Amino acid sequence: MTDESGAVASPSDRRPDLSVVVVVSYEDVATVVDCVRSVRESAGDVAVDVVVVDNASPGRIAEAVRDAVPPVHVVRNESNLGFPSAANRGIRAVDSEFVLLINPDARVISGTLEGFIKVARDHREAGAIGALVRNPDGSIYPSARKVPSLAEGLVHTAIGFVRPRNRWTRSYKLLDWDRASERRVDWVSGSSMLLRRRAIDQVGTFDEGYFMYVEDMDLCTRLRRAGWEVWFSPELEIEHVGGTATAGKRRMTLEHSRSIYRYFVKFRSNRWRIVLRPAAWAALRARAAYVSWKSHER
Repeated sequence: MTDESGAVASPSDRRPDLSVVVVVSYEDVATVVDCVRSVRESAGDVAVDVVVVDNASPGRIAEAVRDAVPPVHVVRNESNLGFPSAANRGIRAVDSEFVLLINPDARVISGTLEGFIKVARDHREAGAIGALVRNPDGSIYPSARKVPSLAEGLVHTAIGFVRPRNRWTRSYKLLDWDRASERRVDWVSGSSMLLRRRAIDQVGTFDEGYFMYVEDMDLCTRLRRAGWEVWFSPELEIEHVGGTATAGKRRMTLEHSRSIYRYFVKFRSNRWRIVLRPAAWAALRARAAYVSWKSHER
């Protein structure tokens, strides 16, 4: 069912326990079909509603996915609004108790959505819960992290891409933790994030001032400041290809720096730290230029 207004009706009379929102921009149909099929097959004993937000993808991918694995609801954007705005349209289109955001180039490989929701119900103060995310080679992607201190953030930004195992980056990404157990964390990746409706009704959805990147850390920061908890759980495992739509693109490298700067201004540069804003922006622009140069010289 396509609903241009963004309102989504349940495919049955039963209100879904969970709505799964997939934002599509550039992935191919087979990839998104695989994502949606894995969601359905891992549901367990919960009612699941699937919403694909077509963020101006070429070839009307969302409709093709709906036809391949119905029922899928489609919310279409006529232009690429960026991930936060598109995800918000999907979140606002449903009224289920929980919303799971999952990237279109990801798929559930272990666990059930029923078990993941049980984790949320066991942790009643959890506003957001992140799944265990694996790279295609089976290694663990550090999807649950801490919000770095100013020093950690500066050093990670400066050298993390050339020395990824430095102690500041390890601390920020929690690389010394095996992610075999549940744990409260500062933030979790939006590539596979379970949100509680009551929590986002209180603090709001994603900040649409971001186009891509860091909006998940921003939302988790607002949740924690409002008294909600953010958890990681290995109950659900996701395989995520990652970066298929943005790899090597100069614009996205700069967008990442803009997003970091927006977060810094919102949460980390009040009072005397306001004087650091020009230096922070200059450092982020320099890093973006260097990363873009390195990625294009290969």
